[in-house]
Amino acid sequence: MESKAGKFRKKVNYCFQIVGVGAVTGLFAGLVVTLYNVLVNYCEDFSADYYSFFRDNPAFIPLLFCALFLGGIVIGGVVKFLPMIRGSGFPQTEGATRGLMRFKWYEILPGMFAASLFTIFMGLSAGCEGPSLMLGGACGNGVGSVLRRNIFVRRYQITGGACAGLAVALNAPLTGMVFAYEEAHRRFTPEVFVCSFSSVVFAIVVRNLLLTAMGIAVEPVLSSFSFAENTGLMFCLYVLLASVVVALAGVAFYHLVFVFRRLFKKITFWHGVGKMTVPFVFAGAAGLLTVYAMGGGLHFIRALGSGAAGLETLFSSPVFVTLLVVIVVKFVATLVNLGADVPCCASFPMLAIGGGIGALMGIACEAMGMDPALCDALVAVCMVTFFATVVKAPITGIVMLVELTWNFTFLLPAIIGVAVGYLAGMLFHTEPLYDKLLDEMLEERAHDVRRITVKLRVGERLDGSAVRDILWPFTAVVTGIKRGDATIVPKGATEMYAGDVITVEGSPDDRDEYVTSLVTLVGDLVEEQYEILPEEKE
Repeated sequence: MESKAGKFRKKVNYCFQIVGVGAVTGLFAGLVVTLYNVLVNYCEDFSADYYSFFRDNPAFIPLLFCALFLGGIVIGGVVKFLPMIRGSGFPQTEGATRGLMRFKWYEILPGMFAASLFTIFMGLSAGCEGPSLMLGGACGNGVGSVLRRNIFVRRYQITGGACAGLAVALNAPLTGMVFAYEEAHRRFTPEVFVCSFSSVVFAIVVRNLLLTAMGIAVEPVLSSFSFAENTGLMFCLYVLLASVVVALAGVAFYHLVFVFRRLFKKITFWHGVGKMTVPFVFAGAAGLLTVYAMGGGLHFIRALGSGAAGLETLFSSPVFVTLLVVIVVKFVATLVNLGADVPCCASFPMLAIGGGIGALMGIACEAMGMDPALCDALVAVCMVTFFATVVKAPITGIVMLVELTWNFTFLLPAIIGVAVGYLAGMLFHTEPLYDKLLDEMLEERAHDVRRITVKLRVGERLDGSAVRDILWPFTAVVTGIKRGDATIVPKGATEMYAGDVITVEGSPDDRDEYVTSLVTLVGDLVEEQYEILPEEKE
């Protein structure tokens, strides 16, 4: 038997291996995603300028729509060739971290980088958070592949890279790390913490150094907002009222996403490539109407700060009319993008929609006696309420709000708003949006449902590890542990020891890859049984 000191050294070496590979992932992801986000900002500014030219010179507008139509065909062809880059990138990355999808990082990295930048350049209602997350995950997978790490370390590195990408995009390291627990793996393990922590830290350091070298200020996303130091109990009541309205809008948005997706599936001309022209042409009309319909919505959100003092009204209309128009246009544009699977993110557009509704509710609450100084806090809370309602990630929403504002003074109102949004989702039977989109992608891969029962002898690597701390392949469940003459029915906290024979059951897509993964993770193969599930038999 190996000594305790030897086992300890092995665990320390394994930990340092994850930290080391995570650091390399963070450096790579920090570099790629920072450059990507800098280019995104340039693309948004440039598209706003040339849309302004077309508004001032309407005779050239037909040229704009011709370019948009051709752009839709180009992106439709790219997505047809690289289907993994369609949509926001969140579902695919979550699928890769859970072992449900394979990441070809050398295809995803240039494909998503170029395609998402192009959509933003063309003026679509497109955020950069999802692509940043996916690019980071691809960087992690690339590092794991180049360093020839096993499949499980690669999954950890996809997680770490994705966390780093999200953290860099939002300048929110904690939000990036929380993504790993609440969205990617939906559990906390020491390995997930170590890989996400090391990747995020190094990525943020690289981001800040690069931005400083470029002369770009590092500041909170909501830098135009000002928050009162004391919100008071009455403000919580206003938050409760506004959150109900925002949550209902979020529920409607969630259900409409899948209505639009069903409609777009019926558009089949040019083998489905032509459906991508719809969001591009719609983006042209929306961009000509208002600049706030373009990009992720950061300019619109910042314009809402200080009581919407920076908001440019449309056609000299009252502020509430401008807000209503922008919200409706942004709402529909984001639905169209999600319906057509445009390679861009909807997370920041969702924050913009929630912020716009919050600004409208701020006007209504001011009429009911709310202090105008509290309006910015109400807008910020409504932003994350809409996000939490649709995505069903309440902790991520709360942490994101703190990091976007660099302010803790209205944490209680934020918790109230997010809780209302989450409860509304429960009442109206919504699922997490990105999980539902992932399920749709997986359903497209038809396969026979089969059960595999595998018995394996535990090696030194898992000696002393609890069942719940292991990153098992998807669908794998440990159903029994044989230790000498004793048979143990395992629980999450049950520890495994070298020499134990464990029984693992699962229904994987790929039998060979599944068994190979288990052998790599656990130890020697003892026995394998393979059968079609009863409900699948003819």
